[in-house]
Amino acid sequence: MAERYDLVIVGMGSGGMVAAEFAATLGVRVAVVERGRVGGDCLWTGCVPSKALLASAKAAHTMRHADRYGLTAVPPDIDTARVWERIHRIQGSIAATDDNPERFAAMGVDVIAGHAHLRGPHEVLVDGVRRLDARFVLVCTGSRPAEPDIEGLAEAGYLTSESVFELDRAPESVVMVGGGPIAIEMAQAFTRLGIATTVLQKGPGILPRDDPDLVAILTERLRAEGVDLRLDVSTERVTVDGGQKVVHGTEGGTATNWRGSELLVAVGRRPNVEDLGLGELGVVVGRQGVEVDDRLRTPVSSIYAAGDVAGRHLFTHSAGYEAVRAVRDMFFPGKGKAGEAVPWCTFTDPELAHAGLTVAEATERHGDDVEIWRHDLSHSDRARAEGATDGAIVIVTVKSRVVGAHILAPAAGEMIHELALAIREEMKLNALAGLIHVYPTLATGIGQLAAEAAYEKAGKLRWLVRTGR
Repeated sequence: MAERYDLVIVGMGSGGMVAAEFAATLGVRVAVVERGRVGGDCLWTGCVPSKALLASAKAAHTMRHADRYGLTAVPPDIDTARVWERIHRIQGSIAATDDNPERFAAMGVDVIAGHAHLRGPHEVLVDGVRRLDARFVLVCTGSRPAEPDIEGLAEAGYLTSESVFELDRAPESVVMVGGGPIAIEMAQAFTRLGIATTVLQKGPGILPRDDPDLVAILTERLRAEGVDLRLDVSTERVTVDGGQKVVHGTEGGTATNWRGSELLVAVGRRPNVEDLGLGELGVVVGRQGVEVDDRLRTPVSSIYAAGDVAGRHLFTHSAGYEAVRAVRDMFFPGKGKAGEAVPWCTFTDPELAHAGLTVAEATERHGDDVEIWRHDLSHSDRARAEGATDGAIVIVTVKSRVVGAHILAPAAGEMIHELALAIREEMKLNALAGLIHVYPTLATGIGQLAAEAAYEKAGKLRWLVRTGR
């Protein structure tokens, strides 16, 4: 006999957990089917372990350069086995508390271990035997690292952002294929931990979706720290020689090769859509994932998809947001349209955060109406005090309204939200001058740019100024 639910969620990662908690607060009967570990990519292979790794690497870097702060520099004694131990300990702590299945069970969520297969618009079969009937189904199965077609790669073996955190310690040296956020974060962390690291990027620059001027500053910083960053690379094949893995290809058209004790491949993500039965139901599954409308519905009105599997924005925070919007659309009147203004951050040191349009995108759409406002951290009192003047705040406006924001700074991921809100609310930059920014903070720079915009507007109204008695 089938068990009846208002909502069955497939996958209990970032999107599935948030959706389950929200649905439980609405008093609907909800079940989540998870074939692996609760917590998904974020806890086990993504955000949590990578940020724990970055924290250890930053501590080592600070020790090595303590003389910049008037202290004696000390070479760190690095045992990466202890670093990986710490990463696993943090994961275990989260798994035992916030991501514990028992916490969700206490909310009234039925957490079911097994593989889910959709047999119909309202039917989910678990491990081929347990039948769940649902008014709605929400697919939150996430994504996994893409596997590039490079001759000899599979035979040589390689690491991904998933398998690297299953190790007991870091490799002695590594060649990374890819120049996106995952590779760049890992490259800086590995280098700071004393691991010889080479990054192979096929394009002319790393992080192609971000502001090119800020990326150029970050690129210089990474190279200064010792990251061997190679651009315009074509990877052709992989061999193994004397225990080392060798990538053969070209750099700028010239044949060459790169060696490391291990390879790490980070060339994008692919959605987890296999064996779900979606295609048989008329759900369209493309290269980027499950195709959904702006309400996150598939062509089958009872089936929704959110997070990486829907291929819209491959971020943990976006997955949670989308999952909540989908549940809202299911059970509340009206339409729960999912927004497009999703900020993101690459957690290098300094961090690189992004919201809205780049300068190039804004110029292409709006031409001469675009204005660029820039505050270099070399003029920030807080950045000077902390020895962190590599970076800038860049705000893009169109007819005074904020349409884009880009920040290269320590804690840029914390700073971007004010500007993301301004973009969403279509605020004018000078309106932010009405918000008093705490001094001395890096965010004071946002207030200074807003003040410049307000002063400019005031200057145009100087004819209203009353003078004399």
